[in-house]
Amino acid sequence: MTKDIELFTQNSIKIMEGDRRIYIDPFQMRREPKNADFILITHDHHDHFSPKDIEKVACESTILIVPEAMVEKTKEVEHLVGSICTVKPGEMYTFDGLRLETVAAYNIGKPFHPKEAGWVGYIVIIAGHRIYIAGDTDETAEALDVICDIAMVPVGGTYTMDAREAARLVNNIRPKIAIPTHYGSIVGSKAAAEIFRDSVDMSIRVEIKMLY
Repeated sequence: MTKDIELFTQNSIKIMEGDRRIYIDPFQMRREPKNADFILITHDHHDHFSPKDIEKVACESTILIVPEAMVEKTKEVEHLVGSICTVKPGEMYTFDGLRLETVAAYNIGKPFHPKEAGWVGYIVIIAGHRIYIAGDTDETAEALDVICDIAMVPVGGTYTMDAREAARLVNNIRPKIAIPTHYGSIVGSKAAAEIFRDSVDMSIRVEIKMLY
């Protein structure tokens, strides 16, 4: 189920849907494939919205999907993509056959990702499987309502959930598979992934997939 998912660094993810390529928050990419069918951005922080990394993966037919509040920022990259679409939290969308749901992504009790910013996580629906990419979030009411088969959740702490908080979320929403993200570079040690794995219920498979 996860063979078509790659995790590069932070929340930089590639998912294959057949022969179509979906990139989420490309960041510090080491290659320049310029082959994205879709690029999904969760919010506008530099490690999630990186114009130089969008340039590495985008091509003239790429559909760029961003939260509504980022419309002005997309002017930096509009020449790199074919079209730009906007989303709001808590909605369902279909873009050129790609089915998405958006989930509010925000902090509780810290200022880095305010709820009113309208930033999102995504549930990407592929071949009947629901893949939740949480983005930068805490254990919110919206996250606890997610139904998914695969949960990709931040574990680095400071700006997001830490490893144990992320495990608690996963233990509540009970996906089949959980993949830790957002650790080992800007924030959170590489050990956070192991703490997460050790804290998740044994009935849920944890895959550590970060490549660099």
